[in-house]
Amino acid sequence: MKLALILGDQLSTSLSCLRALDKTTDLIVLAEVSAEARYVKHHKQKIALIFCAMRHLARSLQNEGWQVHYHKFDAANSAQSLLDVVTAVSRQHRPIELVITECGEYRLHHEITSSWHDKLGIAVTVLPDDRFFCSKAHFAEWASGRKQFRMEYFYREMRRETGILMEGKNPTGDEWNFDSSNRRVYRGDPPLPAPPVYSYTDADNEVFDLVSEHFADHPGDLSRFCWPVTRAQAQTALNDFVHNRLPWFGDFQDAMTQGEPFMFHSLLSTSINCGLLSPREVCDAALEAYYTDIAPLNAVEGFIRQILGWREYVRGIYWLMMPAYADHNALGNKRKLPGFYWTGKTDMNCMREAFTNTFDHAYAHHIQRLMITGNFALLAGVKPDDICEWYLAVYADAYDWVELPNTLGMVMHADDGLLGSKPYAASGNYINKMSDYCKHCHYSVKTSTEHDSCPFNSLYWHFMTRHRDKFIRNPRMTMIYRSYDKMADSKKQALTQHATQLLDKLETL
Repeated sequence: MKLALILGDQLSTSLSCLRALDKTTDLIVLAEVSAEARYVKHHKQKIALIFCAMRHLARSLQNEGWQVHYHKFDAANSAQSLLDVVTAVSRQHRPIELVITECGEYRLHHEITSSWHDKLGIAVTVLPDDRFFCSKAHFAEWASGRKQFRMEYFYREMRRETGILMEGKNPTGDEWNFDSSNRRVYRGDPPLPAPPVYSYTDADNEVFDLVSEHFADHPGDLSRFCWPVTRAQAQTALNDFVHNRLPWFGDFQDAMTQGEPFMFHSLLSTSINCGLLSPREVCDAALEAYYTDIAPLNAVEGFIRQILGWREYVRGIYWLMMPAYADHNALGNKRKLPGFYWTGKTDMNCMREAFTNTFDHAYAHHIQRLMITGNFALLAGVKPDDICEWYLAVYADAYDWVELPNTLGMVMHADDGLLGSKPYAASGNYINKMSDYCKHCHYSVKTSTEHDSCPFNSLYWHFMTRHRDKFIRNPRMTMIYRSYDKMADSKKQALTQHATQLLDKLETL
């Protein structure tokens, strides 16, 4: 017989490893283990989501006639790692082979491929994860010979290959990218739709109790848990997004509003990244919305770009560049992550809003992550390791392959421009433009050097000046340095002095 190990981000019945098994003779293993739940302090909702979804998948597989060994979390059990569980099952059933769909994380992939064969004493076969549009090999072929990897060109290639949003050889609407149409400020119209509500079973509640008891020291709580944990619930979420939020997603995808954590965003990344939905079916649903006049082209293109473009792109970067990629620190950052990233306690209202969303829901949308919490870490010079670990821990959709390139490359520019042509640094003016957060803040976004000035303002110019030698020749940043050079020397000195004071008392902001 053969064993197949299904991981917590592979909760799908369409896995390559299942196609390699015989339902009548082979055995599937799923395991809730401490080692995977604790290697960073994952948000309680993330652990609960994965455990619940794993248990539901196990029952579905059993109902389809599969033999399943399910290992529930037990703090007293000696099996606390995936290898521990697979070793115990192997001793009991004497399989000839372990089959697994390739991991989404280098850490576990390296562990399995480098040592499990010897430790288990059986063959270990790793099969490609064909749930993605682009294989690792295909991305490496696309990247070969390029000095820089620009997502826009990769995205166009994926459009051509899949035919998605294409009319023959031309993009639908004669434009590849409608991003310039997707930056409207939200003024309260149309009304924000309520997210779908799901019913949870006694088995789910058992998981919630387990997580509350055994992971009490992890961030967040479960009182506002609102994630799909079954494929049927994930399909409901997809249908709800397509009809109730996708029509306005494009216009307002960068907008932020006080007290509104979800806006018009899809809330589907948790389901896609753990396997409850496939990226192809999500793109197909968005396409159908366009062709049936449910949603406009700018919304559908903007949404599909996040999946067919960005999601596939960062996965390709991750597997092409690991493991060395994780050690990049091109800007030489040395500052520790401020404690308020874990407590949420700060007088900066935009940061506080992002933290509230994060701890309440294990979620924050991409602009909150990139242009608020990420932007602050960039401006403050936080060590990439610290902020990468934080993002991986606190978000329910965060897995290393998607989190690391997004944080280290896009947020922190620590890969020296491999992923992005310029750092996503911004002053408080950007946040004020795209949100109403500044109206509710202790600090003033209109000033830069006063005692109550928005910290983003002087920190922005401090970042630009301390990295001037690196960015001065970047054509996308020429205007920034021209503006700075036109400032009076007294203003430059005041900005530097105020920013230095802020960095010295970072924990108190």
